[in-house]
Amino acid sequence: MRLVIALGGNAMTSPDGSARPEDQRAAIVEAMRSVADLVEAGHEIVLTHGNGPQVGNLLLKNELAAAVVPPVPLDWCVAQTQATIGRLVLDALDDELAGRGHESRTAVVVTRTLVDADDPGFLVPSKPIGRYASAEEAAAMRVHGQHWTEVPGRGWRRSVASPEPRVILEVGTARSLLADGYVVVCAGGGGIPTVREDGRYAGVEAVIDKDLTAALLAAQIDADQLVIATDVEAAVVGFGTPDAQPLGAVDLAEVRRLATTGAFAAGSMGPKVEAVARFVEHTGRPGTITSLARIADAVAGQAGTRVVAASLPTPEPAP
Repeated sequence: MRLVIALGGNAMTSPDGSARPEDQRAAIVEAMRSVADLVEAGHEIVLTHGNGPQVGNLLLKNELAAAVVPPVPLDWCVAQTQATIGRLVLDALDDELAGRGHESRTAVVVTRTLVDADDPGFLVPSKPIGRYASAEEAAAMRVHGQHWTEVPGRGWRRSVASPEPRVILEVGTARSLLADGYVVVCAGGGGIPTVREDGRYAGVEAVIDKDLTAALLAAQIDADQLVIATDVEAAVVGFGTPDAQPLGAVDLAEVRRLATTGAFAAGSMGPKVEAVARFVEHTGRPGTITSLARIADAVAGQAGTRVVAASLPTPEPAP
């Protein structure tokens, strides 16, 4: 099968979201064990990844060093994290496959994602990025025009513009590399946000949701399945309540119904469910949400929240 696997940026950090290098490296090494299983099984693999904590750290460095070096814009930060995380994936997958005596061919593609210049997402910052801060730290940074939102129980987090992804500009490159037998890492962090005006491409101040870009990528390269890997094994209905229940196999109509009831948090699981639903709607093929450690199981239909297009059969009554 041809698979698109999206690795969550928050899943590649420590519990406090600090994104230390050792935490990112350890999480990617763990994820690549599952990916190596899929490579050995003969699947074609395209990997993408989140970068919210990593971009947030770069922005914090911008603020601290602004009096010494010019701050760089968000699209530059996305490009930098594409290269950094992509390199970690290359090293981890190459090492894992070499240890199994399997030749690895892996490539990272710096990827732009086209968005509409008049997208309403530019008007209301909605994409959370970076570390969690105290109320005092958030208040100090709001003075500089930044938008911060409180996340109950965790602290305050910055939000930035998040336009809809329209076209992944380097998808042809990814297709060519796949055809040559490469595992491809592309569209990291949702892709470098890019607009086209007066016949020219230009980066813009935004961060595109990586899950929505993953769904678009999977559709554009004709993937057989989309897997979104995060820090939990499945989407949970009623998360944080006594009635919390992991969601297993579910049809598209039911997952859409649950989403309309607010069953999935807007800033965390909501975009993942929406991305999987979009992929299933556009292709009729399954999409799954699971943890980094259970990617291979999810591909086999043995783990995670698996969304399918058609209604699931009614179980036979027990004898």
